[in-house]
Amino acid sequence: MINRDFLSNLSLIYLGLKKNLKKIYKNSNLYNKKISKVYNSNFEYKPSPHLLSSIVKYQKKKYKIEDFTLESIWQNTINLKDFEKLNNFFWFFSLDLKSSKKTVQSVILNWINNNYNYNYKSWDFDITSKRIISWLSNHQLTYENSDKEYRIKFDHCIQKQTNHLISELKNSEEFENKMIGCTAIILTGLTYQNNKNYLNNGLVFLKKIIKSSIDNQGFPKSRNIKQLSFYLKYFIIIREWFKESQNTVPEYIDETIYYLGLSYAFICQNINHDILFNGNYISDNNEFSQYLKRLGYNFKNQNKELAGYAILKNKKIILSMDIGNSPSKSFSKDYQMGALSFEIISNGKKLISNSGYFVNKKNKFNKLSKSTALQSTLIIEDYSSCNLKKVNKSYSLVDRGLKIVEKNIIFEDNYWKISAAHDGYFQKFKSIHKREIEFYPDQMKFIGFDKIVRKEITKEIKFDIRFHLHPNTKVMKTQDNKSILIELEDEGWKFNCDKFDINIDNGLYFGDKNSYKENQNIFISGKTNKTDENINWEITKL
Repeated sequence: MINRDFLSNLSLIYLGLKKNLKKIYKNSNLYNKKISKVYNSNFEYKPSPHLLSSIVKYQKKKYKIEDFTLESIWQNTINLKDFEKLNNFFWFFSLDLKSSKKTVQSVILNWINNNYNYNYKSWDFDITSKRIISWLSNHQLTYENSDKEYRIKFDHCIQKQTNHLISELKNSEEFENKMIGCTAIILTGLTYQNNKNYLNNGLVFLKKIIKSSIDNQGFPKSRNIKQLSFYLKYFIIIREWFKESQNTVPEYIDETIYYLGLSYAFICQNINHDILFNGNYISDNNEFSQYLKRLGYNFKNQNKELAGYAILKNKKIILSMDIGNSPSKSFSKDYQMGALSFEIISNGKKLISNSGYFVNKKNKFNKLSKSTALQSTLIIEDYSSCNLKKVNKSYSLVDRGLKIVEKNIIFEDNYWKISAAHDGYFQKFKSIHKREIEFYPDQMKFIGFDKIVRKEITKEIKFDIRFHLHPNTKVMKTQDNKSILIELEDEGWKFNCDKFDINIDNGLYFGDKNSYKENQNIFISGKTNKTDENINWEITKL
């Protein structure tokens, strides 16, 4: 039988060879000829820059192009991050319209002269997509009052870059990059309306993105909250471009926005807080809310469950819980293994929280923030509820996922309940984790029931249940060691668990993007060799 490692190594050799051949092809005259098929099209539709305010961080202070050092700007040695910012030209959105058009256009002409043929750095897929969007959207500086020779070079370069995107879109691994690239292709098609090829290609790709990465409830298949906002922003931008250019909006774009909007209302607008599940971190959605209002979008959703998230709320309390399956492998790069983890928000303040997500995949904290131990849920023998498999140096994907095997939600005036169970520990420990959280609004009391159901007992297993707290929260154990007091600004709460040991541990909080703070967590620990082990706990307001 052929060794599995041998097959794996053979596969890596094949992929490496394929990558190198592709690199040689892209740098060849053959590829250059392919993407150089351009037409003398007219720049007809002039998109309004303000339509991009949901994705562009506009500076309050506007700069003049003369404020920048422009001598040999493309030859300077800079780090990768600055190189990307420089070459995607999104910095044009920070320019004052009183800037010299002639100087702005000379910068573009300089770029074209130095980068007209493909090179892997400045023609990176994401960079190229953003550059097209920026050049076309900032037409008041990049195109107006230019001479005929410049316009021909500009138009041809836009088309050549768009041809490159069309050629590469299917090969892009990142769904976000696919969406941005597709958006750039559509904008080129709307701008140069006498060439229908670009618009048709862009819309074909857009349909594929909808079908492949958004479920029938209007939520990304990744179950990623950040990706939900991302998709909604770009679909709205595309729709507004269609309207502004006086083209009929395709019905499926309207339909996709409707369902994405319902999901956004459920997970973000209804609670006006960031719940830290599956790649989410704290962000300010107020500007996007104002953007939606300004453009006349009003989404409403009164459901209690959507896309594997349950959210129950009244004027004082929000209880949210992850009761969804892990996403499939191809959608799992940002998945955090926190099945049945929960958060409690009291009067606008986080009482129980997950630890958040460290976005930078090259940092060791990224993998740490994905682990089950960093979520407010149960861990068995220090193992996470899913297995991750490293794909490359940058990120890992879920190799063995989990399924929710039962769930139930009750929401009444004086009684709430969310219950669910998952099989993430079944393969390794032949165990099912069941969790039930009840809330009694009149008593301001949460009662939790965690149950480990073992189908097969071979040995005693250790378990921990962690309840992560916001860094501003203070905790103190009572003298009888049976309770822990929680100080949440002006509120006091008490945590109890009579049957098992409860303690306080130090941890890390990744709620703010790519940064961390020290925090504390309450944890219940114990061992079991029973068929059914019940762990009961309470959180009561003092």
